[in-house]
Amino acid sequence: MSEKTDLQRPPSPSYGAARMEKIVSLCKRRGFIFQSSEIYGGLNGCWDYGPLGVELKRNVKDYWWRTMVRERDDIVGMDGAILMSRAVWKASGHEETFTDPMIDCRTCKARLRADQVPEKNGVKQCPNCGGKDLTEPRAFNLMFKTFVGATEDEESVTYLRPETAQSIFVQFKNVLDTARKKLPFGIAQIGKAFRNEINPRNYIFRSREFEQMELEYFCRAEEGMKWLEYWKEERLKFYENIGIARDKLHVLTVPDADRAFYSKGTYDIEYDFPFGRQELEGVAYRTDYDLKQHQEASGKPLDYFDEETKQRFVPHVVEPSAGVDRTVLALLCEAYDEETVTDEKGKSETRIVMRFHPRIAPVKVGVFPLLKNNEQLVAKAREIVALLRPHMNVFYDETGAIGRRYRRQDEAGTPFGVTVDFETLGEKDPAFLDTVTLRERDSMKQERVRIGDLKELLLSRVR
Repeated sequence: MSEKTDLQRPPSPSYGAARMEKIVSLCKRRGFIFQSSEIYGGLNGCWDYGPLGVELKRNVKDYWWRTMVRERDDIVGMDGAILMSRAVWKASGHEETFTDPMIDCRTCKARLRADQVPEKNGVKQCPNCGGKDLTEPRAFNLMFKTFVGATEDEESVTYLRPETAQSIFVQFKNVLDTARKKLPFGIAQIGKAFRNEINPRNYIFRSREFEQMELEYFCRAEEGMKWLEYWKEERLKFYENIGIARDKLHVLTVPDADRAFYSKGTYDIEYDFPFGRQELEGVAYRTDYDLKQHQEASGKPLDYFDEETKQRFVPHVVEPSAGVDRTVLALLCEAYDEETVTDEKGKSETRIVMRFHPRIAPVKVGVFPLLKNNEQLVAKAREIVALLRPHMNVFYDETGAIGRRYRRQDEAGTPFGVTVDFETLGEKDPAFLDTVTLRERDSMKQERVRIGDLKELLLSRVR
């Protein structure tokens, strides 16, 4: 019998902060996420993914690629360089306009985003010291500037890309010619991007180095709004399919005043994080702005010729743009749970469990010999690891009581556990020879399964 704890009570600011603190603590303790350069005091806005975190992140990206590229005929992929010609960022408008408003607190010297400074009685106050002596806002360009080549002069300036989309636009013609696609079609990309955020915050939600999953879906102008609606619904399905509850997802129709000037429509898909409702992904109808900007600046054609109608035109584009790190954070927040469990002797304890959907769980199955000093049990467990490992991520653990091993895997979010016991060896009943105990993480229910059936059974449950 289990009893839910206060983690399922209605949220409040203090509840959200406490829950977030527990999630961050677990991520450090179990090897999901570490502060970058931690032994030197860390680097603000930068994070390293540990053994479990990198598997979770990889599973998110692999599932996105599978559903967006490999399972479709109308989308192809590419992988653009992080460094691009400075001319790209001039043409796209990033060099001139990719800015946030920044202010300084004269009291504590903090630098803050002007649009995020809280007000009290109608007066803006520094969130760090409460001071009211603030400078006037000024534009701060978010791109990381660097130099290409041996000299650091104006001719060698470029930037670490602040988004992956521009490489898709400048390679549009090459991809179109080589992939031989007809409209509508898309180009997908997963890659790193960099923004020199004034105030990185909320753990991995807003970082200076992050990863994007972006699709540019090219279409005719008259079909733009239709594809905007289509991709909004497709992206909602994606989040549901990786284990995010639909009632935690919200669609914000971005008002005209808040949209980019070239956009004819934008949706923000938002999630209820412990620190509030925030954007997971934007789905924007960018019209033909980007291709036209690069066509004009480069002098190279970036248009499309329709063989049937004999028309030549610059396609419009709809862009679903998701953050990998934000998605990982949403999954961590959605999965974290605590419950009080009572054993057969009436003893209660708190069980921490990460309820990841099996398809994105970092480890799919833990394999445990009941006793590590029994050679037969260990040998059989190793055989099962060898059987399963080519097909899924397996974790072998022979240390500690079996209950403790279950709890460790609960915190890692491993959906299934396989225990090799004396029944596996046929010692208690020959009918159970070559069977194992299969434990399900969320319900903690156990069943006997033949080793020969294990691979197919698990594959059917983790895909």
